[in-house]
Amino acid sequence: MKLFSCPSCSQVVFFENVVCERCNHALGYEPRSNRMLALEPADGLWVEAGRHSQGRRWKYCQNHQYGVCNWLIAADSGDGLCAACRHNVTVPDLADAENISLWRRMEGAKHRMIYTAMRLGLPLQTRDEHPEGLGFEFLSSDTATGEAVMTGHDDGLITIALAEADDAERENRRTAMGEPYRTLLGHFRHEVGHWYWDRLVRDGGALEACRVVFGNDEQDYSDALQAHYANGPRPDWQNFFVSSYAGSHAWEDFAETWAHYFHIVDTLETGNSWGVTVDPRVDGQGLLTTTIDFDVFAHEITIQDVADAWLALSAALNSFNRSMGHSDLYPFVLNEVVIGKLGFIHDLVHGRIGHGKQTWRAE
Repeated sequence: MKLFSCPSCSQVVFFENVVCERCNHALGYEPRSNRMLALEPADGLWVEAGRHSQGRRWKYCQNHQYGVCNWLIAADSGDGLCAACRHNVTVPDLADAENISLWRRMEGAKHRMIYTAMRLGLPLQTRDEHPEGLGFEFLSSDTATGEAVMTGHDDGLITIALAEADDAERENRRTAMGEPYRTLLGHFRHEVGHWYWDRLVRDGGALEACRVVFGNDEQDYSDALQAHYANGPRPDWQNFFVSSYAGSHAWEDFAETWAHYFHIVDTLETGNSWGVTVDPRVDGQGLLTTTIDFDVFAHEITIQDVADAWLALSAALNSFNRSMGHSDLYPFVLNEVVIGKLGFIHDLVHGRIGHGKQTWRAE
């Protein structure tokens, strides 16, 4: 994630900020230019402020009123929802204040996932634009029937159980499932991976190339998952997959690898924004030494560049977490097979595999 600054006073600000703590200007994120804008009220709208302002007018996404979105829309646009919120199909019942709090956490994760997709120039059709466009339903379990909501993907419609936004409940589920890592952001990155398999692999001319790397996706999906949950993960999964769940089916292997690619590039962008250098005093061979001084989204960056920097950065971050008594920030091992799979994702999102992609172009 990029580190931003207030255009009015140059104070460091963050992706979710809505007010600058130094100059008190309202703030909003403008996705096409990937900038945080300082704003002043003007006749029911907002006018851009700051030394380089051209006086352009903006409006907030309609969901700004609920405190769940700070993205901006051009004042003359007919859209009421921003480029992230227009993918929502079902939101929680807003008559319940607790739902709004949980929804805010949902949107924070979803906006970060969409930010990365935009930085990678990936297609982002809505359900209105394509029958299998990307849509989100945030659902609560039915208390009357006891029917639980299952997080999952169905032809572009991604369902996220609202309970996943509750930290205690999500931790209970993580423990029950024996997972080393379970976050809201991870859910969004994983589930959207299924949608991008449809768009970029199935519909993008990359099916045969993908099968060479991830295996036979024609294996019965339901049977594969039932076998995984009944028998547990295959005993040698660490040799071939980024997680035990990735070994259940080729689709899950792709989605898990996709999610990890998003984890890695977003964190490396953060490292670049913060000017991070990792140079351990005892690393005589330089294996854990890196300076993250590159744009991880640049077309010329190789997966080996990414993997080398990530090895050093993740090792350092895990050590910091342990020093604070927390679990590893990134409790996974990237062997050569997994790096190869990440390399497929890397080439896929950069248009080097298949028919290419629709690019999100900055104005």
